[in-house]
Amino acid sequence: MSYAIIGFGKIGQALAHAFARKNIDVSVASRRPPEALAPQARVIGPTVTAKSLRDALEADTLILAVPFGEHREVAKALPSWDGKTLIDAMNTFGVPPEELDGLPSSAFVAKAFTGAKLVKGFNHLIAATLATDPIVEGGHRVVFLSSDDEDAIAPVAALAKQLGFAPVNLGKLAEGGALVEARERIWGPLIFQDLFKKEP
Repeated sequence: MSYAIIGFGKIGQALAHAFARKNIDVSVASRRPPEALAPQARVIGPTVTAKSLRDALEADTLILAVPFGEHREVAKALPSWDGKTLIDAMNTFGVPPEELDGLPSSAFVAKAFTGAKLVKGFNHLIAATLATDPIVEGGHRVVFLSSDDEDAIAPVAALAKQLGFAPVNLGKLAEGGALVEARERIWGPLIFQDLFKKEP
C-alpha cells in the first residue's frame, strides 16, 4: 500500500510527522513544485518524499489536506479515481452551505472524485495536536472516521492504527460525518475533542 498527502500546509505537515514517526513511506505534494517542499520534507524525516502532484497521485491511498476551495483542482488531475482511497482531512469552516448543494462536505467532495472510496478522517484536531505522538500514557489518540462506503473504512482504520491512533467509526457521512464537520460558522460537537482510548 502506498500513501500520499496532498497539501503541505499545517495539517499536511502534521500528518507527515505521523508517518515519519512510524517510518512509513509517504509522498507529499502541493501546488508548489517538489523542490520547494523538499527541505521541509527532509526535516520531518527520511521516509517523507516531496513529489509532483502527478507523481504523488500514483499512490493507492491519498490524504486530501488542501484548503477546501482547492479540492476541485486536485480532482481534475486524474481522469479516473477508480481504485483510489481518498481520506478527506479538510474542513469547510466559513463556506456557505449553499456552496455544498445541501450535502455534508465530504459527500460534496466525493462528487468531484468519481470512483474514489472516500473516508472523512484526521480533520477534527488542530495541526499542533495532530503532529504530536498519539500514544500518551498507554492511551491512543482517537481519530474519527466516517464514510458512505463501508468497505473503505477498514483500510483507513488499519492505517490510523499503524500510525498509533485509535480509529473510531462514526458511520455514514450524513450522520457520523456531521459530528466532526466544521461548516459555515458551526463546529460539529466532536471537533477539537482530544480523546484517548486505552488498550483493552
